[in-house]
Amino acid sequence: MSTALLDVRTLEELVSAAAAAPSVHNTQPWRFRFDPDTLTLEVRAASERGLRHIDPSGRALHVSVGCALFNLRLAVAHHGWAPVTRLLPRPDEPDLLATVRLGGPARFAPPTGLYEALWHRHSSRLPFADRPLPAAVLTELTEAAHAEGALLSHPGAGGTDRLLRVTLEGERRNTADPDRAAESRRWVHEPDGGGLGVPPAAVGPQDYRDRVPMRDFGAHLHPATLAARAYETDPALAMLSTAHDRRADWLRAGQALQRVLLVATARGLRASLMHQAMEWPDLREELVREPQDGRIHAQMVLRLGYGPQGPASPRRPVSRTLEQPTLAVSG
Repeated sequence: MSTALLDVRTLEELVSAAAAAPSVHNTQPWRFRFDPDTLTLEVRAASERGLRHIDPSGRALHVSVGCALFNLRLAVAHHGWAPVTRLLPRPDEPDLLATVRLGGPARFAPPTGLYEALWHRHSSRLPFADRPLPAAVLTELTEAAHAEGALLSHPGAGGTDRLLRVTLEGERRNTADPDRAAESRRWVHEPDGGGLGVPPAAVGPQDYRDRVPMRDFGAHLHPATLAARAYETDPALAMLSTAHDRRADWLRAGQALQRVLLVATARGLRASLMHQAMEWPDLREELVREPQDGRIHAQMVLRLGYGPQGPASPRRPVSRTLEQPTLAVSG
């Protein structure tokens, strides 16, 4: 295969697909470089877009980049190549988190509907309907996580209460911590053309009853002034976890998370990410203290349901994330 089969427009579509992924605080902490000699896309961390106080270990950055990596793999397969993926391929380049080489013709078509779903998926922080999720869909979501080397668990009533309680404590701590509160505020502003942060319209209301603890990006929760928005009384939560907790596991968790989110989108579900407890080591451990959890490591709590789509957060232009190579353009 030669670079003549990959034109600039297709390359930009691959990167646009990758960048449509979710990221904590919409930081979009990734950048891409294409090597035309090896037909390989490098996925690198944009460390300057990390969250120094909220994510000092870089775990959330890796999970976010893992989401983008899954989208990139999906887009490469959609265009007919086999995505040959390596995680952390060069230990002497810690910012190089993964490579995806455009291999020979794809042997298997990507799962139906997922590529289309990646262009429509975005988080909805609005209230969902009190409507149970079909068992068949829950099973499909669990299988999606398993396919990427992760576990997606669906707790019962007692487990859901525990996840909500621990998440609420994480939100309380984040709001009370001056450095973390200020860091959150910096990422919320009106669109500026650069695709930065979370626009105010996409933040959504907090739960005035504190039943479903949505993140207060403004870090100024004032219950007396919030609209009485009725969140679901029995929220459907799921917890994504991995057997180990290394950098490669964080990247796998991100790929599993994105696959779950795209399957959910393809099945008409909305989702929001409840990451607050992950930002405090003791709370993250508390999420998996039940005996049936075994020795696993929590990576994300998801809220799923049927409801409004809500507004989307902007993305940075491809020109700001892709180091443009010189290609032998077809046609």
